[in-house]
Amino acid sequence: MIFDYDISLATPNDVLGILALQEPNLPDSGGSLSVRLTADRFKDAILENSVVAGRRDGKVVGYVLGTSLAAKAHVGIIQTMLRTFPPPPDCYLYGPVCVAETERGKGLAGLLFEVLRTHMGNRPAMTFVRTDNAPSLQAHRKMGMRDLGTFVHENVPYIAFKYST
Repeated sequence: MIFDYDISLATPNDVLGILALQEPNLPDSGGSLSVRLTADRFKDAILENSVVAGRRDGKVVGYVLGTSLAAKAHVGIIQTMLRTFPPPPDCYLYGPVCVAETERGKGLAGLLFEVLRTHMGNRPAMTFVRTDNAPSLQAHRKMGMRDLGTFVHENVPYIAFKYST
C-alpha cells in the first residue's frame, strides 16, 4: 500500500496542526512525548528551518525537529543523556518525532527522518526513547539508528540512540 504524504520543511501555517497533533501524544493524555513544546518554540524552530512536517490531504499527520546541542544544553534530560553518552562532533538532536495514531506503522517516521537528515547535511544525530515505548524503539531501529545504551532521568529509563552515516 502506498501512502501519499506531502513532506517538507514546516511553515508557519503548520503550527496549529503540529500543536493539535502534539496534544493527544503528551503523557497527561496517555501519550509518550517527553515534553510539551509551545507555539512560540515551534515558530522559532520553523524560522530556523529545523522542523519537518508530514501532511496528508493538507492536514499535519507527523512532524520531527532537529535541534542543535547548544539550543538544548539547558534541558535536564538532554544533559543526562550527553553526560552518559558524549556526542560525536557536529551532532544535532533528533526529536521529538510525533506521528498521528492513524498513520503509525506506515513508515511516516522514517520518511520524516529522511527529509530531516538530508536537510541537516547527513550529520550525526542523537535522540532518546523511553524503554517502555516499544513501537518508537522499533521505529528508530528500523530507521538505522544504533542503540547507545540506557540512561535514567528522574527515575525513568531511556535508551539513547545515535545515527551516523
